[in-house]
Parts: sequence; C-alpha cells; structure tokens
Amino acid sequence: MSQWPVYTGAAEPHDGIDALPAPPPWRAFDGGGASPLDPPADIAAASPDGAHRAQTYQPTDDSVQLVNAALYLRRPLLVTGPPGSGKSSLAYAVARELKLGPVLRWNITSRSTLADGLYQYDPLSRLYAAGRAAAQELPTGGELQDHLRLGPLGTSLLPYRRPRVLLIDEIDKSDLDLPNDLLNILEEGQYEIPELLRAARTTPEAHVMVDGSDERVPVTGGRVRCHAFPFVVLTSNGEREFPPAFLRRCVTLRLHRPAEEHLEAIVRAHLGEPDAYARTLIARFLERGNSGELATDQLLNAIYLTGAAGLAAESRDALAEQLMPYLSRLGGANGGGAHGAQEPDVF
Repeated sequence: MSQWPVYTGAAEPHDGIDALPAPPPWRAFDGGGASPLDPPADIAAASPDGAHRAQTYQPTDDSVQLVNAALYLRRPLLVTGPPGSGKSSLAYAVARELKLGPVLRWNITSRSTLADGLYQYDPLSRLYAAGRAAAQELPTGGELQDHLRLGPLGTSLLPYRRPRVLLIDEIDKSDLDLPNDLLNILEEGQYEIPELLRAARTTPEAHVMVDGSDERVPVTGGRVRCHAFPFVVLTSNGEREFPPAFLRRCVTLRLHRPAEEHLEAIVRAHLGEPDAYARTLIARFLERGNSGELATDQLLNAIYLTGAAGLAAESRDALAEQLMPYLSRLGGANGGGAHGAQEPDVF
C-alpha cells in the first residue's frame, strides 16, 4: 500500500494533489502573478479511450514511488519499457486520479521540432483574412492571435493553478536535437512567442487558442511562464540513448514485462475475474515471453475473443496463437510482424 499522499495508484479520483508540498527552491515558478489560470475540466471530458485506460491501469510499486518523486521535485518522468507495457497509460492514470484535466499529448516523429510542441502560427491564413477584410471594407482583419494556437507543450506551461499532464510519446523516435532542445524549456518552465513579442507594443495582451480545445487564454507581452510545473511523461521504447544532461533532469522509471500476479490484475481490471482458460492463456503468454517480445494487449485480445467466440477447444487454441504473434524474437528474428511494430497501449 502506498504511503504517498498524492498519487497512490488508486483507481478513483481524489484531491491528493492539494497535499503536494511547495516545490524545492530551485523548481519554484511564478507565472501568472496573483491570478494563475483555472485548470480545465476533469479527465471525464477527454476521449472514452483515455478514460478507460486511466481507470483500468494497474501501477507497480515502483511506478507509484517515481510518479510521486517527479511530482514532488517538479521534474519530467522518463518512462522506458517494451511496447504495450503501459508507458503512455500511466499519464492518463495520474491525470484521472489527481483530477488534472485532459491529458495533453504530443506524439513524436523523426520530423518533430521544439516549435511544433510550443505553438503553430499560420501567416498565410492571416494574410488571406486581412485581404478579405480589406476587400469587404471591414474595420479589422488578420488579427495575429486568430492565427496562432499553442501546442501541447506550450499549453502545459501556461500559468495554471494545478499542474497539467503532458505526454510526450516516443521521444526516442525524435531526431538527435530534440531532447537537447527541450532542456532549457523544461528547466526554466517558460518560453517566448516571437510573433507576439513583436506585436506587444500595439497588442500587449493577446488571447490565443490552446491545444485540444477552442478555449482562449491571455498571453502578456509574448511570454509564457508556468505557475504549477506540469507533470511531464516522456515515453521511450529504448531505441536510443539520451544525453547525460537530459537524463539528469528527469526522473527515470523502467517498466518490465509483468509477472503472473500483475498480469492477472490487469486482466481482472479489463475483463473481470479470469476463468480457467484465461489463466491457461496467461501461463502460455508468460512462457512464450521467454522467447520473444509480446505486448500485454495481445493477451487481452486473446482472452476476450476466445471467450466471446464460442469456439471449440482446438479452434480456440489456434485463434489464441494467431492473436499473440511475437513482435520480435530474441536474437533479432521477427515474428508475425515487422520488427518494431507498435501496439496500442491498453495496459
């Protein structure tokens, strides 16, 4: 049983975030002055998929310990582990339990840049709007703030009273520069929007759109500084090494393949008490895991479908085998799919 008063790993939401003590002196932020922003609606406003993943997540003791360490220290949490081990679902579970609002998600590709996460500005649409307003003899057109939207990283650093949850998914797929580019932003908890800085003389306060909604928030002088440092989860499948300067600024959690007891708890959370055949599949899944990489959601798929299809025993075994192909074999030989194929995180 967790002794932490903040994130406990319980399934039900609570106000434990209010028990979070003041940050260390070197991680205190003052964005928003005397009037930080109110946080958005609860996680229930997020997608049904995110809500389900949050409610059924089964954390390990290490997960609970290190989530709280990241919350107390106001540091990002770097979560590494194989596909399907629950890395991204952890962010949804923390957001739901601590009632921190919908998760802000930034999916990383090899083309992702720091600017993509902070904000997007479309000068062409602004030019078009200004021309249309002039043609129709309207008094204004092409307002800068109407063509700028904060990205997930930029939104998470707004001066909210309570921390937002930011999921930076598969950071190991980025180019070599992105982890280093993130260092200063995550260390200082602030950034600038040059377009708004240049316009600050005539428009000192702009109301810009945020990620994931049509809400507008005020940005003064083109500068954003957080008030409550966001709970940042960076996930990695372990496909690359990160610079020491990046690693020392993160709390690192390594997830492993679940043991039998943990697998049963996962199955129970999603599908109810496992029957005799489900326990057989769990044992087979664990045995097969010694020869190659499997994801927990493959086991859930097999248990669900073999129980629902009403098949004879022989057909049921064959279907279960087809639903649990190796993602990769130990030693590098591929199983039923291409090496590195990703499964959705449902654990």
